[in-house]
Amino acid sequence: MNAPVTAPLPPSPYSSALGKSNSERHTLSALVDNEPGVLARVVGLFSGRGYNIESLTVAEVAHGEHLSRITIVTSGPPEAIEQITHQLERIVPVHKVTDLTVQKRSIERELAMVKVRGKGDNRMEALRLAEAFRAKTIDATIESFIFELTGAPEKIDDFVELMRPVGLVEFSRTGIAAITRGAEGM
Repeated sequence: MNAPVTAPLPPSPYSSALGKSNSERHTLSALVDNEPGVLARVVGLFSGRGYNIESLTVAEVAHGEHLSRITIVTSGPPEAIEQITHQLERIVPVHKVTDLTVQKRSIERELAMVKVRGKGDNRMEALRLAEAFRAKTIDATIESFIFELTGAPEKIDDFVELMRPVGLVEFSRTGIAAITRGAEGM
């Protein structure tokens, strides 16, 4: 007995973005009700389609209205990002979704705390680099510093890499916060 012949399924636009040449990085911002389970539903949308969230920030932005803003950085083919955006808009407690990458009129910033250990020349080099990057010293001991740095993600990356040979111990990053330029709100 022969098995039935079925046509192969077309590739899903959600198939893993890893290794795809048309993969793009996008920053999505969603205004949502601040209630239990909303973040899990939003994150589930990404994990259910095999997409990684590279950065995720959530904070209440309108206390009286119980609204939060979720900022997500992910990568994938433009068609998949567009479909994910449309599916996010259909989740009931989501009020609005904006692809800030498509708008091209947005600003992204991130905060990092960077701990560096060093004595002598390394200590002086750490302070010199911190000054050049406009990092603020928020803690200092005889053997270490903790610097606070705010800026574009690439600036944070550069600072961390320069601190490695000087005595980088560890660092913590908040994830990207993003907003559109101009007078209009989300």
